[in-house]
Amino acid sequence: MAPNPKKLSLTTIVMHWLTGASFIGVFVVGLIMSEMDRGPSKFELMGYHKSIGVLILMVATIRIAWRFREGKLSSLSNSPVWQEKFAHAVHGILMLATIAMPISGITMSAAGGRAVDVFGWVIINEGEKIEWLQQVGSTIHHSAVNIIVAVLVLHIAGALKHQFIDKDDTISRMLGKKF
Repeated sequence: MAPNPKKLSLTTIVMHWLTGASFIGVFVVGLIMSEMDRGPSKFELMGYHKSIGVLILMVATIRIAWRFREGKLSSLSNSPVWQEKFAHAVHGILMLATIAMPISGITMSAAGGRAVDVFGWVIINEGEKIEWLQQVGSTIHHSAVNIIVAVLVLHIAGALKHQFIDKDDTISRMLGKKF
């Protein structure tokens, strides 16, 4: 029996929710940090933010590789072509964000002369400060936030539209409950 092209693999489902939940979580931590005064609590939280960011980069890289291996997900509805293209653009931007945000954060830290570690395990040693590269990383990391929030809202709104207006079970499929 041939596999159902509308059914998503367990790997696809797990990678989607793991990436999404961790990305939103580290984003919220970043927002909390931005409101904190400099001090031990902020630096401790920043350590967690950076560590989780590196882990997100690893998971997101695996997710993107899996997506290339598995191919484009089949649509569940007969949406107009422009909506399909828009949806693919939103997915592409979100996947790019899950790579660009951690890389820009790592770049910002490393080019700032600071070590980059994952829960205490140093992956990049302290080094020379490279001002221009630190600024590039910082600009990308901080400027992209509003764009990412807007695209995430579009993604969620699109999923809700598909589930409740088009009634095509998009969210059910991403939860592994249908097909």
